[in-house]
Amino acid sequence: MDGFIRTEQIADEATVSRRAFLQGTGLLLGFALTGTGTESVFAATASQVVENEITGTFAPNGFIRIDPIGAVTLVMPMVEMGQGVYTSLSMLLAEELEVRLDQIRVQHAPPNHALYANSIIGIQNTGGSASVRAFWTPLRQAGAVGRNMLIAAAAKRWSVDPATCRAKDGIVFDASGLKHLSYGELATAAAKLPVPAAADVKLKDPKDFTLIGTRAKRVDSSIKVDGRALYGIDTRLPGMTIAAVAISPVLGGNTKTVDEKAALAVKGVRQLVNIGEAVAVVADHMGAAKKGLEAATITWDDGPNGKVSNADIVKQLEEESRKPGAVARNDGDARKALAAAAQRVDAIYQVPFLAHAAMEPMNCTVHLQKDRCDIWVGTQAPTITQSQVAELTGLPKDAVKIHNHLIGGGFGRRLEADGTILAVKIAKHVDGPVKVIWSREEDIQHDMYRPYYLDRLSAGLDATGRPVAWTHRIAGSSVMARYYPPYVKDGLDPDAVEAAAEPPYALPNIHVDFVRVEHPGVRTSWWRGVGPTHNVFVVESFMDELADAAKRDPVAYRKGLLGHNPRALAVLSLAAEKAGWGSPLPARHGRGISVQFAYGSYTSQVAEVEVAADGSVKVKRIVCAIDCGMHVNPDTIEAQVQGGTLFGLTAALHGSITFRDGRVEQSNFDTYLPMRIDEVPVVETHLIKSAEPPGGVGEAPTAIVSAAVTNAIFAATGKRVRSLPIDSNSLKSSS
Repeated sequence: MDGFIRTEQIADEATVSRRAFLQGTGLLLGFALTGTGTESVFAATASQVVENEITGTFAPNGFIRIDPIGAVTLVMPMVEMGQGVYTSLSMLLAEELEVRLDQIRVQHAPPNHALYANSIIGIQNTGGSASVRAFWTPLRQAGAVGRNMLIAAAAKRWSVDPATCRAKDGIVFDASGLKHLSYGELATAAAKLPVPAAADVKLKDPKDFTLIGTRAKRVDSSIKVDGRALYGIDTRLPGMTIAAVAISPVLGGNTKTVDEKAALAVKGVRQLVNIGEAVAVVADHMGAAKKGLEAATITWDDGPNGKVSNADIVKQLEEESRKPGAVARNDGDARKALAAAAQRVDAIYQVPFLAHAAMEPMNCTVHLQKDRCDIWVGTQAPTITQSQVAELTGLPKDAVKIHNHLIGGGFGRRLEADGTILAVKIAKHVDGPVKVIWSREEDIQHDMYRPYYLDRLSAGLDATGRPVAWTHRIAGSSVMARYYPPYVKDGLDPDAVEAAAEPPYALPNIHVDFVRVEHPGVRTSWWRGVGPTHNVFVVESFMDELADAAKRDPVAYRKGLLGHNPRALAVLSLAAEKAGWGSPLPARHGRGISVQFAYGSYTSQVAEVEVAADGSVKVKRIVCAIDCGMHVNPDTIEAQVQGGTLFGLTAALHGSITFRDGRVEQSNFDTYLPMRIDEVPVVETHLIKSAEPPGGVGEAPTAIVSAAVTNAIFAATGKRVRSLPIDSNSLKSSS
């Protein structure tokens, strides 16, 4: 690992006690996050920390440690999965603490809701494009308090006014600049000083930022390039065995027959573990485990879900979507306005189940012993994982040790603990540590999928074509009801209606409701955003339909509905300008636009597409304008826009998980297609400077791109796309 980034699990009580870990620490800073947005900053010497721990009064949910050599360790509650969070959050701390980015070390935080909860989400997990948003103020406050205390310690030693001293690069200088002391030299003395209240410590004016807003080099780039970065799948332990796993192809099914003797006859195979819902072959290496699993010739009892099909799922959605749902928004009288409208437009939209298909397939290493369980994994939700393992094993939570790793693609899949739970069930039958690895086929066919949604919309236009009524009913699974039950009130899943309940446009009479529909034999979960990934496609496609019905240009039509919303209007105008909206295009080429507010950011995209005579779609260019508030690292923002756009575009072009006889029909990248390199368009990113607090970025471009593309297809062909993925057969030229 690089000298300035360490991504190993912080020492736990089994190896180094908390008391021993804290002793010898020069200055320890912590900050507390609460749901009310109140932040507190604390500091103490090692002995004071231990004393406070004994009295139970020291309980921040994040720590910053400055050791005697001046190294700053940030115990990172968020997990790095390619989004650049290790760099961006370190930049927040470094800016106010007045240290260089390369002076900060990062350690994975242990699972602890009380200490490390994300204040926006309410628990300790990485998701919702919430990392920078949640820690924007607390980390800067923690750095500012630390800087002030270190300056005060130096001033006290020199018997001067602290106001005459300054800090830079981890060194405090006096007024003359001739005297200086490093943070390491000052840490212990600083920890003995009174701690200023966070509210009393002035944060930098943004105009004085020297690091925030710059294109800082990613702190984890070099270790990923040269292979030193360690992901969960890279775990190596003494005496570790490898397990290949086959899971019942139908949810709820069980093993019927298995040829254990044949599996054990394969050289290198140690044992076969049959837990009913799955069979694992444990071996010295992966090759032997896979051969043993194949030799086991497993047959399955499908159970009650063996007849589930996509046709049944769609039929269920169509029927349930005709019933009223939980009301998300009801302004004015949409029904009355619709009846009186000069023109009415109706549409039904559908989006499919989607898999995550991360490059690092599901894996988990477990060492289960009588009095403890050690788990090596990449997880977005360490506390949930710890709690579920504790419940399964009967161990106390503090006996379940999560050794978190870098994640080779999360996208919400690793918010779930099912892969870890399966590994622990297998580990119950194995002596010593065992690494359980899912094949690509198991990974795709046993995912927890983005829900299938069916939406019914109606709008009424006045004589000028302006919308006077808007109704939108969303029918689909509720991920929130399973994952965060308290967040669902009166049947309303707030995530399922995000970007639909509050579209950016002026709509005087609007009614939006949600009908929860759960399908037997299908598990649903987060997918680089859930609600907005389908709602933005639906809302922005339907808005294009209204523009067409009104015989208006799609950009001009939207502008007429955004006069009250300057940030949305600004991204729309910038994207259209940079894309050359209105300039001539060849036949069967088209531009489409979409706008959204989601994850705390305003985004607009213009897609330019070519539709060949055979119906095949080539996306040639994507222009994105984004107002995500203040920029921490513009380079990371641009990377997120590019990656998120291509993730969403892949789904729009190819993504669909279908069921037949209870089984997922897709199994690998030949049937669940990723975007190929020759399909990748140019993606341009234009950032709007803003003084607003940061918004989220990772999921925003994923949600917005599909509507821009399908609207462009309409512009090129006159054919409306109301379901995804895009069906090229329906776009063939009739001439």
